[in-house]
Amino acid sequence: MKIYFAAAIRGGRDDVGLYQQLIAAMQQQHQVLTEHIGDPKLTAAGQISYSDAMIRQQDIHWLETCDVLVAETTHPSLGVGYELAYAEKIAKPVIILQRNRQAKLSAMISGTPYFTKIFNYQTLAQAIIILQRELAKLAD
Repeated sequence: MKIYFAAAIRGGRDDVGLYQQLIAAMQQQHQVLTEHIGDPKLTAAGQISYSDAMIRQQDIHWLETCDVLVAETTHPSLGVGYELAYAEKIAKPVIILQRNRQAKLSAMISGTPYFTKIFNYQTLAQAIIILQRELAKLAD
């Protein structure tokens, strides 16, 4: 399965290590189109060798060709919100991961009936179990 992994870039890179581990776990059985999200060299400045228009065009292409969008939403990100709305618009399956119940997910996401697979987790191990279970359901 082709996975579009969405997580904060310009919204902050505090969890890049977590992103890297989630991507590695998904790559054991699937293709992650956006593996660069887990690259520690990628800063909050984004992909500086590409224009914003080029980045958007590539991301839209990946969204349209992926089988599922997996979004880690602990750190608020305008880009991730846009990607989620785009996935809804084109009817792509979406899995949303949110660490800690104290971090509030935007009502624009949690209040949208399309997003039914929103999962809270505390540890990396819990997130990986959720991903394995939900991706297996989609692969059937």
